[in-house]
Amino acid sequence: MKTIVLASQKGGAGKTTLAAHLAVAAELAGDGPCVMLDTDPQESLVAWWNCRKSETPAYAPSTLKELAEKLDLLGKAGYTYAFIDTPPAITESIRAVVALADLVLIPTRPSPHDLRAVGRTVELATGEDRPFAFIVTQAKPNSRLTVQAMASLSEHGIVAPSIIHDRVDYAASMIDGRTVPELYAQSRSAEEVAELWAFVKKRMSVSNKKR
Repeated sequence: MKTIVLASQKGGAGKTTLAAHLAVAAELAGDGPCVMLDTDPQESLVAWWNCRKSETPAYAPSTLKELAEKLDLLGKAGYTYAFIDTPPAITESIRAVVALADLVLIPTRPSPHDLRAVGRTVELATGEDRPFAFIVTQAKPNSRLTVQAMASLSEHGIVAPSIIHDRVDYAASMIDGRTVPELYAQSRSAEEVAELWAFVKKRMSVSNKKR
């Protein structure tokens, strides 16, 4: 089983929304079964999953202390991917979660404040020798700031070519435990999510080969 951790020091970057959407996208692409875990005390991912009618992707409760053992058991149970949401902070507990990742995804909005904040998350991933990639979220269409943000991030690591734009689709889909591809299958937002999962899956393969 491969473990994908969503981490960002900055709150509101979209970690929970991405965790849910990527897990569902993986299932829809036939890459499941997938499981989600939530290490954020706010438990936003848990709240979303509790509203969900579909039984996939699965959710597995876990404390930080038992996380490594729980991931091992989930792998033995046949899950292919685990998606872990984390709180918006840089602490030793998050360091322990990142250390278990096969890939760390760092979502960031294309704003100066968000770009300044990614440094500590990058240091955390590199300090634990974990591969990572940036995902630009909540971007405005045709914004020069988005292009500049991607150029700036690319100097420090891989940036997902699929940008998650600032659309009502994403917020609306999270209300009742669903995602954009399930509610608006033909939308541009659904295409973004599918393209993003294809990128993440490819990065997982590249990272494993390098190791």
